Parts: sequence; C-alpha cells; structure tokens
Amino acid sequence: MAVEKVTMPQLGESVTEGTISSWLVQVGDQVNKYDPIAEVMTDKVNAEVPSSFTGTIKELVAQEGDTIEVGGLICYMETEGGSSEESGEQPSTSTEKEESTTSSEQSDEDQPMKKRYSPAVLKLAQENDIDLNQVNGSGKGGRITRKDLEKIIESGEIPQAEEAPKAESAQSEQPAAPAQQAPKAPSSQPAASAQPGDVEIPVSGVRKAIAQNMVKSKTEIPHAWMTVEVDVTNLVKFRDSKKNEFKQQEGYSLTYFAFFVKAVAQALKEYPQLNSMWAGDKIIQKKDINLSIAVASDDQLFVPVIKHADDKSVKGIAKDVVELATKARDGKLTNDDMQGGTFTVNNTGSFGSVQSMGVINHPQAAILQVESIVKRPVYIDGMFAPRDMVNLCLSLDHRVLDGLICGNFLQRVKEILENMSEENTSIY
Repeated sequence: MAVEKVTMPQLGESVTEGTISSWLVQVGDQVNKYDPIAEVMTDKVNAEVPSSFTGTIKELVAQEGDTIEVGGLICYMETEGGSSEESGEQPSTSTEKEESTTSSEQSDEDQPMKKRYSPAVLKLAQENDIDLNQVNGSGKGGRITRKDLEKIIESGEIPQAEEAPKAESAQSEQPAAPAQQAPKAPSSQPAASAQPGDVEIPVSGVRKAIAQNMVKSKTEIPHAWMTVEVDVTNLVKFRDSKKNEFKQQEGYSLTYFAFFVKAVAQALKEYPQLNSMWAGDKIIQKKDINLSIAVASDDQLFVPVIKHADDKSVKGIAKDVVELATKARDGKLTNDDMQGGTFTVNNTGSFGSVQSMGVINHPQAAILQVESIVKRPVYIDGMFAPRDMVNLCLSLDHRVLDGLICGNFLQRVKEILENMSEENTSIY
C-alpha cells in the first residue's frame, strides 16, 4: 500500500486557487482514476476535480468552504502497489456486496451524496421542473450529474405526479447549509453586526472567488485610466439598417457590441503592447488576440473568451457573444471557454452607464468599458447637430503600459468605429 497526495489542480491559465464547494467522496470510498472527487469554484468557472489515482480515500485534508492554492494538498489516497489481479478483485467484491443489500439500505447509503447538487444540476432541475428526489444519480454514491438530467429532458419522461410534495421537502432541506454558515459571519467580521430585519448573505462560492480576485487585482496592479468620446452616428445607422435582415437570416441579434469588439481586435493587432501580461521580471506580449467578455448571471460574473477575435468577422463575433452568454446563463461554460483571455472588453453600456472605470482582469494589462450610446448635440461645421456618442473607458496596468501607447490605441479604436458605415464595413 502507498499513500498518495492529491493536490488542487490548475483549473485555468490565470487561476491561482480554488474553493472546495463540496466533496463528492468520503473517507473510505474507493475511486478510480479520473473519477470526480470534489467540486471547486474559482473566479473563472465551477469545475470538478478528478482523482489522480485509483484507490481509497484516506483523509480529506481540505474542508468544504476552504480556499486552496494551486498545488496545495486537498486529500490523501491509499493506492495499491500490488498486482493488477488484486486491484481488479476488490471492485467486483464491493459490487457483489452492493447487489446483495436491500434497496432500502442502498437508499440510505446514497442519500448523503445524492443531495450534493452542483449549481448546474440545480439550475437544470429548476428550469425543467424536475424533482431531484425522484432522480437516480449515476455519479459516485448516487450523486446526480448534469448528464442524468439531460437524459431525462431528452427522453421527455419527467415524472409529475409526485413533484409537488417532494419539491416542498427538497426546498425545506436546502436552506440547511446557509443556516449552519450564518453564525460564523459575526466572528469573522465583528465590525459589522446584523440588526433585526437585516438579511445575512454568506459570502461563498463564486461571489467569494470574485471578491478575492478583485482584491488581488486592485492591490497588485497600479491602475490608471483614460477615456475617449466617439461619434458612432454612421455605425448606428448602418447597424439599424441591417439588424432585422440579419436576425431573420442568422437567427441571433446583430448587436452594437459585436462592432466594438471587432474594432478593439483590429486595434490590438496594431498596438500589441496592450495584449500583454505582467510576469514579475518580464512582460509577456501575447501572440493570440483572445478577448474576454464579462457576462453576468444572477449574482455571478463570468468572463468567457472569444478566441482569435482578430480573425473573425462581425458576424462571427456576434455569434460567439450570443453563444457564450447563453452558456454562462445556463451554467454550461467549460474551462476551455474561460481560458486564454488576453484583453477584456466589458459592455457596461447595456446597463445605461455612460462612464465607468473597470477593474483589470488579472493578469491582463487592460480592460475597456464600452458605455451606452446616447444622442448629444455636437458642434460640427459651424452648427450643432444631434449625434450618437459613446464613451470608451480604458483601465491600464501602469507597470506594463504608459499613457502614450494607450492614448494612441484609444484613438485608433475611435478612428475605426467612426469610419464604420455601410460603404466601408462588411458584416460577413
């Protein structure tokens, strides 16, 4: 027998730590290599940690809610160094024992793992009115996986007769976890105390990861800011004349944001210094232009990536934006969707904002806020005229970038956008 260490894996290119949201195994459980053993939340994505070995869980070192650095110890596993015959006999023996037990005994054993629902499972269940108490999970210890629910949805055989009473019991059980966490809040932050009528919201999961990453970004990166005003009157006319035809042909919307992302990607090719990252004793200028876009879902913020944005048309970018936003809201973003971002474009204008300063997405060197397009009187050729204007607000890492290069970059984005029109811009 040998005791092996299982450590926190690298769950993304810039991810440095992860929070154990739930263990999918218990001490004494036998697992195969690559079986999921824990669910982890980072500031980028929710993911399952696969087992690095085949063996038995000996000790869970990290507790649920603990934040562990990449490479940090999370548990110990006991592996067999003997013959393959010995390792092959044990699973069959355990299977025979399971088959010999009564169905009620199996239910009791499965119950603790069955109720460890991932955010994706909960979301699918709610959207499709699936009572999780009636679902037999195929995961470890009877745990219900997203694939289990997808099979039920595809089959169309969603049990409805017993949904109402079981849904009530499921809802009554779920608040148990926050209730146990609530008393910890006063001791961890004694300066803030809840008064009668206040609502205590435990900071955990994705919200906790976002908070930690924002603190890291603001404390490590010396932020500087710049803003330019852009006249997008011609772009607005062009997009408005094409949006209905585009929607009918393609099945998704032609948004202003797609044009802004296209302009940024083009400018980054001409000013690659902004497509860089700080790496301690050096600056890494990235070859690929992979644009991160901020997507909000309830109280969670995700930053999926449009890969090779400089090689894509406005149509291709619009399609990527729609697909990534839909996956984020449905809880279906993958690690690959979140990795590789080199520069962030944030569509703050969708909220009606006209000026904001973004916090840089560590370890990138800059983030551009695209604000709301508003009509304003502008003095042109000796007279005032109504024009469609938008502010572009750039936050930059002053270790990597200076005002001159960033000013030139913003002026180039401005020039590209102001020249976008039906005469000289192709959507396809």
